[in-house]
Amino acid sequence: MQLAFSEAAERNKHPILEKLIPLLTNSKQVLEIGSGTGQHAVFFAQALPHLTWQPTELPEKIILLSSQCRRFPSDNLAAPIPLDIDDATWPTVQFDAVFTANTLHIIHWPQVCRLFAQVGKLLPENGVFCTYGPFYHDGRFSSESNAQFDLKLKLRDPQSGIRDITDLLQQAEKFHLTLQEDYPMPANNRLLVWRKLFPAHASL
Repeated sequence: MQLAFSEAAERNKHPILEKLIPLLTNSKQVLEIGSGTGQHAVFFAQALPHLTWQPTELPEKIILLSSQCRRFPSDNLAAPIPLDIDDATWPTVQFDAVFTANTLHIIHWPQVCRLFAQVGKLLPENGVFCTYGPFYHDGRFSSESNAQFDLKLKLRDPQSGIRDITDLLQQAEKFHLTLQEDYPMPANNRLLVWRKLFPAHASL
């Protein structure tokens, strides 16, 4: 079986890891949503041996993801499990961090809302939710390339598209997720870091 390969994942894995290392210092169990080709999963698991990395994908894509993980095994890389954002049943294992890359602009807005709801329920207090990909703020794109990419996405699927951080902030607040960091990343992407904080502990 020929393994899928993402050039974007290969390019961005090192810059993402640089940010994840301090963020996940105290984490023990990380849930990755939408692991795709598995390149991030195998790389991050090898680089962060103190934690367990749990990759997931849609049921119909789990075979390819499992093949990638078996080819590059690590003691702390868990066997991939199926996960559909639209499914009400999510893993019952306790995770203290969640990571997802290049998913929010692909899934539909109701799915984005369900994702934040599920992550908000799943994470313990001080748990971290890292979302990587292209974003814009207050209706303004940070680059012409992102504006063109958004148009391309919507021509393919009108319900997809780059998400406005302002909308994400409003959604996250419902589930006690506070945006603590907004890191600029290569190729006009960002790493948004949300933390599960109840009102008394939330940042101003």
